[in-house]
Amino acid sequence: MRAGPAAVGQVSFGAAGLDAALGGGIARAALHEVYAPGTADLVAATGFAVGLAIRAAGERPILWVRQDVVDAETGRLHPPGLIELGLDPGRILLVRVRDTEGVLRAGAEAARCPALGAVLIEPWGEARRLDLTASRRLSLAAEGSGATTLMLRAGVSPPPSAARTRWQVAALPSRAQEANAPGDPAFVVRLLRHRGGVSEREWRVEWSRDRQSFQERHSFPERQSFPENEFREQRAAPGHRSSADQDRASLDAASLSRNVVPFPADRPAAAGGEDPDIRRTG
Repeated sequence: MRAGPAAVGQVSFGAAGLDAALGGGIARAALHEVYAPGTADLVAATGFAVGLAIRAAGERPILWVRQDVVDAETGRLHPPGLIELGLDPGRILLVRVRDTEGVLRAGAEAARCPALGAVLIEPWGEARRLDLTASRRLSLAAEGSGATTLMLRAGVSPPPSAARTRWQVAALPSRAQEANAPGDPAFVVRLLRHRGGVSEREWRVEWSRDRQSFQERHSFPERQSFPENEFREQRAAPGHRSSADQDRASLDAASLSRNVVPFPADRPAAAGGEDPDIRRTG
């Protein structure tokens, strides 16, 4: 079954309650932001963003703009992991750039292209250039072309932005299927901001590769919700563990059936060569 929008101009999640709360889904021709509270949650945030890109793109290609340092910090994109999410790596056009300025330039050019189904933009760290003006440029580009544009970031405080929606995503333990087969990737997602007036709220969802859609699940292994001030929380004194740290440690101790998006253990310098299943440009 191929993914499709809930209505013209929208990208649905496929989860009835989530779509209903958003009036059918997120705007297709718009910029949306996906944040991971910390680097440890970047894999989950990436899986969530990939799921949205799959549903937005349909049969069209997905262009992924990635800053080089992301490879060094987290590992390269891993084609088998993308396949596990239901995304053919051959549909990805991967653009790798050195700095934030290059990310924004390439992202804006991609967002203007109506032939693309979705654009994923992945800068790294705090950057002054990722300001309200930059987000307005990306938003206008997406509105003009109709390409759903997703900004993926980790471990930074969200700045003022013209993005239509802003999401915070972290991992949940997945539930094993029959015969103890690996379960579907699971996420806790919080809507931080919605320019249409939807209030902040949180859902627990899974991604189904076979259905290529999200689905709400109401029974998960325990994990606390996000602290209300997670992005603003100051580091505690040495030796003291905050409730957020304790929640993260509890999650790390839980048994996960598999990674949301597997990354290779070796780093780019050690791996050498190129991934044959991902097309590169730029």
